[in-house]
Formats: sequence, C-alpha cells, structure tokens
Amino acid sequence: MKIMVSACLMGRRCKYNGGHNFHAALADFLTHHEVIEICPEVTGGLPTPRLPAELIDGIALRSDGVSVDDKYERGAQAALEQALREQPDLIILQPRSPSCGVTSIYDGSFSGTLIAGAGKTAQLLLDHGFQVIDADECARLLRSGKLS
Repeated sequence: MKIMVSACLMGRRCKYNGGHNFHAALADFLTHHEVIEICPEVTGGLPTPRLPAELIDGIALRSDGVSVDDKYERGAQAALEQALREQPDLIILQPRSPSCGVTSIYDGSFSGTLIAGAGKTAQLLLDHGFQVIDADECARLLRSGKLS
C-alpha cells in the first residue's frame, strides 16, 4: 500500500515549535508500506520554528494576528498536486492542525479549544476524493486490527 503521511508523525522536526509528533506505532506500521512524507506548512514557505497559527473564519492567522493564509493555501495545493501524481491508497495526517486536521481543529482562540472541522490541506485532499484519516484514527484502526 502507498501511504502519504504528515512528516512530523515520522519524527521530522517541522512542527511550528521546532519539534515533531513522532508516532511509534504508525512508524512501525509504515515500515511495510511505501511512504510519501509531506509537511504542507513547510512546503508552503513557513519556517521552522514559527508562531502557531489557527484557522479563524477559514483564514490561517498566526497568534500575533498576521495572516499566513497564502502559505497554507500554497502548501495545501502542493500536497494535492503530489497526491494526484503519487495516487496514495491512504493519507494519514496530524490531528488538530490548521493544515492537517481531519475531523477537528483548534477554534482560532489559541486556547486549546477544539471544534469540528478540517485543516486546509486535509479538506482539499478530502474534496478531491482521497481517503484521509488522522493519526488518532489510524491508532484506533491499528489497535482493532482493521488496518494492516
């Protein structure tokens, strides 16, 4: 199986704070598959580290109020183009991210409050018919044996 995955989940230090979201069970699972790593935020032109951003009325704004929406849009488009070229069987993204959140994202108040919704990249990939899940759902599927 060919799987596209958020690079931070693989231990790449591309998270806004310079860290990563390494997911050991996911990394172990992926050793048996063809992996395509993506980080739409970095691809879109954002540095690492960077100020956190959240979606406010659909616009990516940094915690200081500056719009970085153009970079989020550019990164989402680049991820879509790569997915269209590579045709992954599954895409696994970082939960809650303004780029990669699949079912929930932060509400834009920078308070840690979650709302239903998808990040810019996740939504674009879903809109184009790709099978997209977040790492939390992937972990549930791995534990239940529904993903192998």
